[in-house]
Amino acid sequence: MAVSLWKSLLQTTKSRLFLQRGVSLYNGVHGFEEEAIKKKLQQFGGGSINLSKEDHGIRVLTLNNPKQMNAFTGTMMLELQERVTELENWKDGKGLIIHGAENTFCSGSDLNAVRAMSSSEDGMNMCMFMQSTLTRLKRLPLISVAVVQGKALGGGAEFTTACDFRLMTPGSEIRFVHKQMGLVPGWGGAARLVQIVGGGAALKLLSGALKVDPERAVHLGLAEETLPSSDETRSLEEAQAWLNQYTKAPAEVIQAVKKVVTAGRELQLEAALRAEKDIFGTVWGGPANLQALAQSTKHK
Repeated sequence: MAVSLWKSLLQTTKSRLFLQRGVSLYNGVHGFEEEAIKKKLQQFGGGSINLSKEDHGIRVLTLNNPKQMNAFTGTMMLELQERVTELENWKDGKGLIIHGAENTFCSGSDLNAVRAMSSSEDGMNMCMFMQSTLTRLKRLPLISVAVVQGKALGGGAEFTTACDFRLMTPGSEIRFVHKQMGLVPGWGGAARLVQIVGGGAALKLLSGALKVDPERAVHLGLAEETLPSSDETRSLEEAQAWLNQYTKAPAEVIQAVKKVVTAGRELQLEAALRAEKDIFGTVWGGPANLQALAQSTKHK
């Protein structure tokens, strides 16, 4: 009886923690020194993470470091965390489109920062920092889609898996090149890749450092479809049109949908059910629910 009650309490606690915003995966118990790694990352500048507001509750996040194929510098990692915090507090949001500037997605980490932080301690802290940020991105109560133009390599490939969906443009590729650097993914990309394509396919992509073109990505379930255009402006317009079909509802409803799916994906069944119950309570009797009841729109 005591064990059963303890498990129930633990699952309820996990459910409540899961619904909180801005919760990091790691803390001092795990040896994570967040302020220390932030100070080191601040030393490696260049590029930016830009967030623009679009119509219909959708924002566009741009990885902007085109001279280095949009590789993440230290300051870009810090800015990404700031943008994620901003998005977590965006009450009217529905969707997020992520892309790279000037027709390429992202080539992973800036090698200058990588070389300067080659110690095991620095590497582990950077790993935990980016895992936490990308996990928070994945858990955003927004429907997110990565628009892959050009190349998404290494950490860039990992970044795409932190989005709910991926759309690719003609001639683009996703490639987990970590093996060639004597590494494995460290930003959570391997775990998320297994969830997306399954263990067997993930093992092939990682161990073979295989180039995944749009056709193969769609076949594997890594991408939803290939957009018609490879032009940056037009492909973003096409991506917004694609995303609009899944965001045609009030923001509180779209956010609730995303939350229950995330709970179902990440929590054990009983904890997921409790989370779903709590989320259901936020929309039951709400404005969208009452309006639908008044209009009898259930079967329309």
